[in-house]
Amino acid sequence: MASDSVSTRNVWPYYDKSNVQMAAEKKKDNNSLGKDDFLRILVTQLRNQDPMQPLQDSDFIAQMAQFTSVEQLMNMSNEMTMLRQNLGMASSMIGKEIAWYDYTETGELVPFSGKVESILIKDNVQYAIVGESQIPLDKIVSIAEGGETSDG
Repeated sequence: MASDSVSTRNVWPYYDKSNVQMAAEKKKDNNSLGKDDFLRILVTQLRNQDPMQPLQDSDFIAQMAQFTSVEQLMNMSNEMTMLRQNLGMASSMIGKEIAWYDYTETGELVPFSGKVESILIKDNVQYAIVGESQIPLDKIVSIAEGGETSDG
């Protein structure tokens, strides 16, 4: 009947065993502490404090200031990443000669160079297109005005 089409996978808060397990596996991959982890620690500390000796106001204010600092550092990190991946800045490379190193099939490091035809963003990574090659911007070792590359 109609009850056959109902799935627990589609009902909030996704208590299906496979969804909970997937969320736990995704969390394991991230080894860094973020603002959510910091807040979780703070809430646990407040929940388990001794009622006869509550957290001092100055301690609580200091921890909230730390939480704010962590949050601002995370925001700053995201902004720096966005600035680094600014398409406008990368597009200024179009028409310029770039140089980069890449490995051959035998594992030998070989220098390459060429004129940038366009910029491509794929999977949050910017690539300079030179002929048939897609070169990640962080692998470029030099940029020069047309025709000539300089080391540095």
